[in-house]
Amino acid sequence: MDGDYLMPGTKRPSDDLMSQSPMVTNGTSPPHLSGSDNDAKKVKLEQNSANGPSRVVHIRSLPPDCTEADVVQLGMPYGKMSNVLLLKQKNQAFLEFIDEQAAVTMVSFHQQNPAQIRMKPVYVQFSNHKELKTDQAHSFQNATAQAALQAASAVMGGPAEEGQKRTTLRIIVEHLVYPVGIEVLYQIFSKFGKVLKMIIFTKNNSFQALIQMSDPVAANAAKLSLDGQNIYNGCCTLRIDYSKLNNLNVKYNNDKSRDFTNPNLPSGDPGLDQAMPFGGSGSLVTSVVPGMGAAPLTAYGAANMVGGTPVYAQVPQMSNYGVPSAMGAARLMTLNAAAAGNAVLLVSNLDEQKVTPDALFTLFGVYGDVHRVKILFNKKDNALVQMAEPHQAQLAIAHLDKVKVWGKSIRVTQSKHTLVQMPKEGQPDAGLTKDFTNSPLHRFKRPGSKNCQNIFPPSAVLHLSNIPPNIEEDFITDAFSQHGQVKAFKFFPKDRKMALIQMASVDEAITALIAMHNYPLSDTNHLRVSFSKSTI
Repeated sequence: MDGDYLMPGTKRPSDDLMSQSPMVTNGTSPPHLSGSDNDAKKVKLEQNSANGPSRVVHIRSLPPDCTEADVVQLGMPYGKMSNVLLLKQKNQAFLEFIDEQAAVTMVSFHQQNPAQIRMKPVYVQFSNHKELKTDQAHSFQNATAQAALQAASAVMGGPAEEGQKRTTLRIIVEHLVYPVGIEVLYQIFSKFGKVLKMIIFTKNNSFQALIQMSDPVAANAAKLSLDGQNIYNGCCTLRIDYSKLNNLNVKYNNDKSRDFTNPNLPSGDPGLDQAMPFGGSGSLVTSVVPGMGAAPLTAYGAANMVGGTPVYAQVPQMSNYGVPSAMGAARLMTLNAAAAGNAVLLVSNLDEQKVTPDALFTLFGVYGDVHRVKILFNKKDNALVQMAEPHQAQLAIAHLDKVKVWGKSIRVTQSKHTLVQMPKEGQPDAGLTKDFTNSPLHRFKRPGSKNCQNIFPPSAVLHLSNIPPNIEEDFITDAFSQHGQVKAFKFFPKDRKMALIQMASVDEAITALIAMHNYPLSDTNHLRVSFSKSTI
């Protein structure tokens, strides 16, 4: 039914695509746009007393991943458009033409020839409303709508500027402090249309990506909206231009390249996934880019990590593309934006017989630098963990909440405290509080560290590094077998300093990581252990 409903949305209010603004929405409407909040965000539609032709076309039964660019693309053959409104929760849209005759032509044509958006039949009819009047106070969706309209206008009208009819974008990410991978970019760019293919690589010591959109409108809309925006607050700035490539030749579906139209491509050798640090030397995985030859691709892959404050997105299940499912991004949807600035976590349901400040330092240190840990004196299955940065706390929540540690499902939530207090001098503490601020074992002290590029959720497979050449497989597997059943082990074929080891379960892998990270293998070599997304 064609009715008064919901907001048209907005221009991004902040410089942070991954923060409180629901930047990366793909088929899921942000919670603040639904339910009782609708009244504050309704679209004002001028009622048309007659049911005859109108400049406004009503489109129903849209696919859940439909975007404003898709709706505008449907209307492009019929004439210039002045407004578009997408109601995701209703799977409906309104498209307003400048000229009523254009709307008449569109409705007449699709009465005889059913329309499709993203391969799904949709229904086209006149709206009961004469024009769209959108609430300018909510500008986020307005920004994407206006970008789509501007992109269509550029493609339809007179001589287009160079690149405006291209579908492939070249993205450079400047100030790369936190990981950016295919999943992060997919979430952002799919807001503006269908993402067909993607390749990420390093060139001239900068992180770059090539993204092929389904049509010029989607590509132009993404460029107009995202160029110069930050993915995370204050860093990871997008610089977007058109690529001269018309089609990306993707051979593998993995963390370096993805063909979203062909889920059956091989993933390549998973043993290479973490073989090369970002910006470093070593083995390169390549993907052939037409006109560029073999482009070096970093083997970093941030598949399961979307840092910063909450992301509202629906990520494709990566198992469809030959690599593990992206669970980290999905969990971030539940985070509370109001608490995004707090770096202190409350961890509960711990095994009070096994938990120590050092154990929590090691486990939470996988997702950020832990400054302080306090196990509560009167409730020893609870602890406070203070991270160095709020975004690291969000990462820990996303990856560790409800995960089994020592056989118990722990809960990780934002604490009401903003600082973990050290005990006063002379006050008994029984070793329950510890300050790690100056620990040499922090993984993320150096911005852009290779550790930032390999952050994954807990998994049964662990990545081992810093192994001296004289250490054999049996020595390592015997040490790990003290903490669970070892199912498989493999040295990296081109770098014996690294290996993968698979435990019988994720729970056992977590226990082994806590026990074995920084394990002395020689006088100068201490083992480094992290979660892996690879398989053996």
